[in-house]
Amino acid sequence: MEFPDIITSLIIAVAIKPQTTSVHALARQLLGSAYSTGVLELNASDARGIDIVRSKIKGFAMNKINLPPGRHKIIILDEADSMTGAAQQALRRTMEIYSSTTRFALACNISTKIIEPIQSRAAILRYSRLSDEQILARLKYVCAAEEVSYTDDGLEAIIFTAEGDMRNALNNVQATHSGFGHINQTNVFKVCDQPHPTTVRSIIDGCIKGETSKASQAMKALWGTGYSCSDIIGTLFKVVKAHDMPEALKLDYLREIGFAHMKIADGVNSLLQLLGLTARLSQKVELMAVQQ
Repeated sequence: MEFPDIITSLIIAVAIKPQTTSVHALARQLLGSAYSTGVLELNASDARGIDIVRSKIKGFAMNKINLPPGRHKIIILDEADSMTGAAQQALRRTMEIYSSTTRFALACNISTKIIEPIQSRAAILRYSRLSDEQILARLKYVCAAEEVSYTDDGLEAIIFTAEGDMRNALNNVQATHSGFGHINQTNVFKVCDQPHPTTVRSIIDGCIKGETSKASQAMKALWGTGYSCSDIIGTLFKVVKAHDMPEALKLDYLREIGFAHMKIADGVNSLLQLLGLTARLSQKVELMAVQQ
């Protein structure tokens, strides 16, 4: 795999964590034995001001290094969307000057935070979340290789908490095994410290049945266990998304949860916000029945 001549850099935009491993694998394939001298990586722990661009990045781009014929030096910038605007402008100029000898790979969570002049000089690659089937297959492989005991509901809980992130899934497996020695649903949710989906589902079922008082009491009890609004609203979203309710009702529920999530993100994170959401979810069922 080679970079086209018209492309001076890559912007890797991901939904979860920057996939710098992909860039390193590409760099190893391109540079071979010259990998150690032909690659510069700056991660999120490094300073991201204009001085770093002018010193480290520009200095590396200026250096002459013996590389295989037709290959270029590679600069990897992890969490590039955290760079200041001035630093990105300086980087743009450096990319222009040294485009004949150096390629740039920018890993970021939000590609729109990269200035347009850099985006126009880059090929944007987007990494989507892994499917549940892909994570499950890998978890079973790892558990078999490491002789970790597990139950099916335990792996389902790992997948539920991972949200498409393989690294998160493996970390949760390791933490659960280290703490309890066995992967099951109860142990997983103790380690991950997220509201149990069964409890959240009972709240949703209460709203669907029009049992507002029962759902509100369950919400109060969940709040009383110490979970934050963001934890509860996040689990609500995932449970509703996987629920087998009518599609029209599911869309209404997801919309209301989304609005509530916006308010919570803005700082309105009280119990009253969650109880109001519970009431609105119950009301949606009544409105749908009236319309029908």
